[in-house]
Formats: sequence, C-alpha cells, structure tokens
Amino acid sequence: MSQVNIENIFKAFGKEQVLKNITFEIGEGERFGLIGPNGAGKSTLIDILTGLQRADEGSIMIDGMQVPQDISKIRAQLGLVPQEIALIPELHAKANLEYFGGLYGLSGNTLKERINESLEAVGLTDTNKKAVKSFSGGMQRRLNIAAAILHRPKLLILDEPTVGVDPQSRNKIFEFIKEMNERYGTTVLYTSHYMEEIEALCERVYILDQGQQVAYGTQEEIKMLVQDTVKWQIEVLGADLTFSDKIQGLQGVEQVITEENKYHLIVDPTQFKSAELTELIHQESVELVSLGRDELSLEEAFLQLTGKSLRD
Repeated sequence: MSQVNIENIFKAFGKEQVLKNITFEIGEGERFGLIGPNGAGKSTLIDILTGLQRADEGSIMIDGMQVPQDISKIRAQLGLVPQEIALIPELHAKANLEYFGGLYGLSGNTLKERINESLEAVGLTDTNKKAVKSFSGGMQRRLNIAAAILHRPKLLILDEPTVGVDPQSRNKIFEFIKEMNERYGTTVLYTSHYMEEIEALCERVYILDQGQQVAYGTQEEIKMLVQDTVKWQIEVLGADLTFSDKIQGLQGVEQVITEENKYHLIVDPTQFKSAELTELIHQESVELVSLGRDELSLEEAFLQLTGKSLRD
C-alpha cells in the first residue's frame, strides 16, 4: 500500500499553464479516480507523478519519498499502465513479460511464478506463445497490465486502461483491478473516459479541467456541489420524436437525455414546475408509465460542474 501526497503542483509549457496548483492526497489502499475532459492536464500530472516530467513548482511525496529526487526507489514499487501500448509486438506474451520482469529485477522461479500469475489474472494464459502483434487491442491492453503488475507494485497507476477495447476485455480489466486492490492492498490511481467505471471503482475522485481543480472528495460530496440541480425521470409510451424538444422548452429544464421511452431531465428547481411537465404529457396524449425525482449520477454532476463531457 502507498500513500500519495500531491501539493501545489504547477506546470507550464511556455505561456500555457497546464497545471495550476493541484493539491490532493491518495490514502493507502485506496482506489482513487482522476477525471476530466480531454486536455484537462491528467496525463501531464501522471507524467510528473512518475518522474517523466518535472513540475515547475510544488511537491509530490509517495510513502515519504520525494518525486523526482527518489524516483528510482519509487519506481521499484510503482506499476504504470499508460494510454499507449508499451509492448514488443514481435515477441509473444511470455517473452514480453520475461523482458519487463528482468527490468524489475525478477529472475528464476520467482519470475516464472509471477508471469504465470499475471497471465492468469488477465485471462491470457492460453495465448502466451502467440506474437503480440496478432493480439486484439483488448488483449494487448490486458498484457500491458500484466507487465505492470509483475513486481506486485504498491501503487498502480492506470491511464484510461479500457479505451477502445471489447466489452469482454474491459470487464476483465475492471474486475482484475478490484482484485489487485482487495487481495494485495494495492493503491490504485485510475483515469477513465467511462464514468460508470469511476462510479463503481472509486470512492473518492478529483475532477480536473483546464489545469485546475473543479471538485475533490467522495462521490456524494461532489454531487452535493450541484445540490441546487435536480434530476427528474419520466417514462411514456407513444411519444413522437419532437417530445424531447418540447420538454427541453419547458421553463427550468437545463438538459434532457433520451433513453428509449425514458427521459432524464436536469432542472433548476427554482424555475422548474412539475405541473407544466404533467400538462405537456396530457397535451401530447401519451401514456404516462412513471414520473418522479431521481438521484444525480456522478456523470451528470460532472457535466453540471464543467459544462463538458469527458471526451470534449
């Protein structure tokens, strides 16, 4: 398990300020989410955390060791799964792991045991003799994770590990991360474009946008930041394609998300009147199945706080 303390990290490239006094901590054995739209500064922060770049100002401590001064010792207990695949495509899976295990100082029976354990954990035992270049994108990402956990790191950093992979590989990766955390107490820093993964995996999250903090805390604490926003959900039968636009036109309705016969409304409670919604339903002669208030999801809170989707 690792404790991570990040304090007042500032980074600029020329006149562009990429990170503006970022401060948060990750507790030992915690699964922590780092989220933000494209260009928010997440990858730069991870590069600084892993010693690939230097911050202009601020400090990072991992288990009492300082980045970048103690980076060699830190890397010995760090596992990194980058966005880009970092494998040798001409080699088979086992040979790749032998290479990376050697970099971690593993050898002999210990290395063999760790390779078998890692391949089994990511579901690639039966493919360890195939060249990596023949693997699907999902299989390559799973092997990338296997390479990062050979040495049983105390801190595992995963930068969008499930982007562009098939659902089976995605689920395998996701379940493996939880198992690593629960079985070995591995501290996890996880970034993703899939908010449902963050919701299911991470108790606390840090929202970053344009290089600065938007929100930091538990999921419930972040939702409380938009407590003046209320979510309604209605389900009707027989509505035409214009029904969503008509709901959007009601006073106080800020956003409408359509899902088959269901309509999720984000509203300003100081302006929205539910009576106007029920009147619209009556006027449109649709069959009302259900109507009521619902809890905001983390993604809806994120949209309210940033005004952007994760992929903006």
